[in-house]
Amino acid sequence: MATHGTDFLIIGSGIAGLRAAIGLAGAGRVVILTKAEPRESNTGYAQGGIAAAMGDDDSPAVHAADTIRAGDGLCDETAVGVLVDEGVVYVRELLEWGTRFDRDANGRLALGREAAHSVRRVLHAGDATGREIGRVLYDRVSALPTATIVNHALVTELLCEEGQALGVRYFDQKGGPHDIRARATLLATGGAGQVFRETTNPPVATGDGIALAWHGGARLADLEFVQFHPTALNRPDAARFLISEALRGEGAHLVDERSEPFMARYHPDGDLAPRDVVARSIVREVERTGSAVFLTLAHLDAAYVRHRFPTIAEMCRRVGLDLAVDPIPVGPAAHYIMGGVDTDDWGRTSLAGLFAAGEVACTGVHGANRLASNSLLEGLVFGARAAVAMQGPPRAAPLKVDRKEASPQPLASSLYSDDRTLDTPAVRDLMWRSAGVFRTRDGLQDALARLDRAYAAERARLRSTQSDGDAWRHFNLLTVARLIARAALRREESRGGHYRADFPDRNDRDWKFHAVDTRRAE
Repeated sequence: MATHGTDFLIIGSGIAGLRAAIGLAGAGRVVILTKAEPRESNTGYAQGGIAAAMGDDDSPAVHAADTIRAGDGLCDETAVGVLVDEGVVYVRELLEWGTRFDRDANGRLALGREAAHSVRRVLHAGDATGREIGRVLYDRVSALPTATIVNHALVTELLCEEGQALGVRYFDQKGGPHDIRARATLLATGGAGQVFRETTNPPVATGDGIALAWHGGARLADLEFVQFHPTALNRPDAARFLISEALRGEGAHLVDERSEPFMARYHPDGDLAPRDVVARSIVREVERTGSAVFLTLAHLDAAYVRHRFPTIAEMCRRVGLDLAVDPIPVGPAAHYIMGGVDTDDWGRTSLAGLFAAGEVACTGVHGANRLASNSLLEGLVFGARAAVAMQGPPRAAPLKVDRKEASPQPLASSLYSDDRTLDTPAVRDLMWRSAGVFRTRDGLQDALARLDRAYAAERARLRSTQSDGDAWRHFNLLTVARLIARAALRREESRGGHYRADFPDRNDRDWKFHAVDTRRAE
């Protein structure tokens, strides 16, 4: 096995990882390991935009209030303050670096509005904002003499000694194992949408960073809070893809098969209600009517629609739909996980030398439900902050006062004694059915029993045989699915992205805290 060394190690090449690399480049050698091509990440799939208080009628305080309201009583307000205050600084930096955000006829930034925002504050580059930001950051990183990007590197294990992370083990593109040691390691691996059968996320979003941190002994938090985007294309003959919330911000309506709007029956904000509300409303409407739900822009100017949303228009065209004219069948899909590796406001985790930023991390900034277009901002801000902290002495982050460690939970006693293996499609289907938009104790107990059995079997198999990349990919996915199901079963209330049909009310008395998991609890 080959062994290498560097000063700083970054796992992932989305907005958080790239911005961290820029911040670290003057302090030493930086190696970025990315599972696929460097531009294949959730960042590149972010259509809507990046939120920042840049408008004349806006301020960081207003942005913070909207973020906290969307977070359904569980936002870490200190982290929110960091996000909205420093977000303005780092978005201006993107502008200075040449990011091509859309502008109006007078050359001013064209600010969009999305659900749960009280003003227009979303900067966008057409409907491919993440791709444009990724382009700018990647070009800057590529020009850094101290930065090296290793493509097709599947990280399988943290290298830890005495509670400190010292690097990682990974497979290269040919399947060869490598160890790489570093003074500081950043997890910037993105989300875990592929844990669910229906998702807007790319194939690489399998929750690897969460699994790595868990098996390395780091704290995790809030894994029950998964955001299901309400509007993904919903046709049985076509792959799911995101239909951005920005369309509703520009006036699109959700309608039933008779072209009747229905969201006003479910929430006073109608089509611009918070994402979790819209997702549940769509499911209920389908159950009520027995027919599909559609997004329509036919009442808007067709030329404007095609100009404003060229990427989505082209994706619709490929499946025989005209975005500007046709009703677009939509439904919820797993989109973003609010929970992840527990960190402080500088990206430090409970393991000295290990940092996390972006969707893989849980600062508490999103609470139980992320405000639209705060995800790119989070990666930008906390990627930059992690780079600062990584240059200091390695130390672990203490447990924040609003976190509580979960009680020890052994492997579930399974009713499925013969069902010891679950392949990846079976895991994803099980999670969608049992831990999706609506959850119940019976469904979650059933899922967890099966996942626990499969997890134990796969762990034993990895220990007893020489494993390959596919085996590790499946094990990581299974690990994260199990942790999400367990967290969802534990929280007996409904809040934000977590909805328990058997506990439909929010319960601040018993559940207004961030639940933390550690491997030692097993």
